[in-house]
Amino acid sequence: MNAINHILELRQITKTFPGVVALKDINLDIQQGEVHVLVGENGAGKSTLIKLLCGIYKPDEGEMLYSGNSYVPHSPLDAIKAGIRVVYQEFNLLSYLSVAENIFFERLPRKFGFVDFRKLYSETETLLDAVGLTISPKTPIELLGVAQLQLIEIAKALSSASKVLILDEPTATLTSKEIDTLFAIIRNLKQQGVTVIYISHRLQEIFEIGDRITVLRNGAKVGTKTTTEVTIPDIVRMMVGRSMEEEYPFHSEIEPRETILEVKELRYKGNPHGLSFIAKKGELLGISGLVGSGRTETMRAIFGADAKDGGAVFVNGQEVNIASPRDAVQCGICLLTEDRKSQGLILDMPTFVNITLTDLARVSKSGLLQRAEEKRVSEKLVEDLAVKTPSVNQWVRNLSGGNQQKVVVAKWLFRNTDILIFDEPTRGIDVGAKYEIYLLLWKLAAIGKSIIIVSSDLPELLGICHRIIVFSNGKIAGEVPRNEFNQERILSLAYKEYIQSNGEKRRMNV
Repeated sequence: MNAINHILELRQITKTFPGVVALKDINLDIQQGEVHVLVGENGAGKSTLIKLLCGIYKPDEGEMLYSGNSYVPHSPLDAIKAGIRVVYQEFNLLSYLSVAENIFFERLPRKFGFVDFRKLYSETETLLDAVGLTISPKTPIELLGVAQLQLIEIAKALSSASKVLILDEPTATLTSKEIDTLFAIIRNLKQQGVTVIYISHRLQEIFEIGDRITVLRNGAKVGTKTTTEVTIPDIVRMMVGRSMEEEYPFHSEIEPRETILEVKELRYKGNPHGLSFIAKKGELLGISGLVGSGRTETMRAIFGADAKDGGAVFVNGQEVNIASPRDAVQCGICLLTEDRKSQGLILDMPTFVNITLTDLARVSKSGLLQRAEEKRVSEKLVEDLAVKTPSVNQWVRNLSGGNQQKVVVAKWLFRNTDILIFDEPTRGIDVGAKYEIYLLLWKLAAIGKSIIIVSSDLPELLGICHRIIVFSNGKIAGEVPRNEFNQERILSLAYKEYIQSNGEKRRMNV
């Protein structure tokens, strides 16, 4: 790497949200023409830092410099004009427009006041060739697959003269061939003096494409290293070094009992691997793995939200046929989705309505809802779960994130399900509310419920679970009992199938 001039500098950057310090006293320099990798666990502060650079957030303290000058973007458009572009993991494309229209949406070429489609399609073809896509520029976005959409987002970023390109998990949906194409693009950009900030959970990639690595943990910078002076185990140790004793309750007196759920050779669309595991009554079972490893997809298939391609599910030793969420609920299985606001709650309805929605027959008489009974049973659950609300008449939208999560739990307890699957149960919840959720999970385990917890927060799983199953690239890479819990071991299992599939083993000495 020849260029060593700083294109971006962050000095004493701090950003807080209610109850959360997202970034604290961050000092960071990004050199022109380098690939600078940001790594850290979920919640480490990577996304917040990126949103500061692209003008979505403003720092509470500190300053940012861009090419030596003060940099204060007020919006993403300011960042784009300055030459800083982000390719997010979540796509930002308009499904009913064509590929070409999406790529050049902000600056469609014009001739005599009209869109110059000939130029539009010609320039789009050049960009599609650059990212290895052989599709027509006229193709509607809605007809494309996830990997193609990712490459189109990259092409969109390349369409502007960016000086800094930020890539957030760019390979999560790409094949090995597509990853090779992406890395070739990045190397070409480096030769042109473009700086790339690269965020990835796939640690083996950073040694192939990165120049320097900055590790964030709990909103603080742990350190910056060149890729030649560290290995994957070194990076893992920098990522995971926090104490859990005071954050996570573990009740050793509550022990798992008999098996209540057994999954045998479960397969679903996009994953031909047969997945098998069990869950027990009174157990907190953790499900770990990288984003895209198949954790959520497996739980959705068990719950009947997505169709199975094969395999069987047994509840209390009896095989059950689950073709829809209604079937799952009738079998005593519920899924508390990751996105509680759009998939778990009706925000513009009272708390009591949300709680009783799962079993209206219990609060009905002769086909008519009994409002007084609805409120009575809801008030009991609100009291049992310590939901902080003025009354059960309060609209759920007005509750805090932690209390919204408790309402989701309440509605499934009202249904009296025995197997509760939590997908990211504490995402977006402040520290105090997290602890209350953990205590609630233990209370459920104590009365014999089976709790399955899908979480990207590895310390959370290590802190509260009896056992952890690790997913990797659509497979179950291993199962770790509590007496063998070790962060580095679980992370190495999470990366196992990705490393084997990519043939990248040279630095994996764990």
